[in-house]
Amino acid sequence: MDAINRALSVKGGTAKLLYVYVDVEPVSFNRGFYTVDMRFFYSVTLQAYLSCPAPVTVEGLCVFDKRAILFGSEGNAKIFSSEMRVGEPDIQMMRRANAPTAVVEAVDPIVLDARIMDCCGKRECDCDLCEVPSFINDCFGGNLSCGDDGRRIYVTLGQFSIVRLERDSQLLVPVYDYCMPDKECDCGSNNEDPCCIFRNIAFPVGEFFPPNTVRTPESYEDAKCCCCCK
Repeated sequence: MDAINRALSVKGGTAKLLYVYVDVEPVSFNRGFYTVDMRFFYSVTLQAYLSCPAPVTVEGLCVFDKRAILFGSEGNAKIFSSEMRVGEPDIQMMRRANAPTAVVEAVDPIVLDARIMDCCGKRECDCDLCEVPSFINDCFGGNLSCGDDGRRIYVTLGQFSIVRLERDSQLLVPVYDYCMPDKECDCGSNNEDPCCIFRNIAFPVGEFFPPNTVRTPESYEDAKCCCCCK
């Protein structure tokens, strides 16, 4: 913080995207629309020039808020599922609805501009450091300074991102059976050839496509065979 207070100017450096907090809420009186509130956390490294020619590297946190309104349709179905574990009892998952889920894809931003400005002490439009998650603070070597009693660096970043809403949807896909050849290929008249014998064998379609219905056993022997096969 002392280097920023004594700096004459700052020049652009590098920025790294640390985390994006995403929240989805339905829009009132607009069915199917949702607001996606995003908060971007950046780690920015700049070069601060003091009275000496050699610059001083300063690192800080930048926060940016963005809101997008997207159409995600609506649905009232309740979804129940379980998580399968081999050799262990299945774990019942919590009930959830088929509400859309917001997904944000973003790359590291580009530092476009940076300037030093005197802090007036007002926090009307600035992000309070108490709202920064603890794991974001752990990304920096020391404690973050709020800069209420000195100067601040305002950074302009160029951010490319894609925001979308995802939800589970049912699709009807037509399925067609395989077309089996009905013509016999006469490759030779030697019946003793094993290849010729194999060509005359009908393709076992039933082995690859199980029947839609299973015949109910009628006798004791049939029922016993069915029990042994399980």
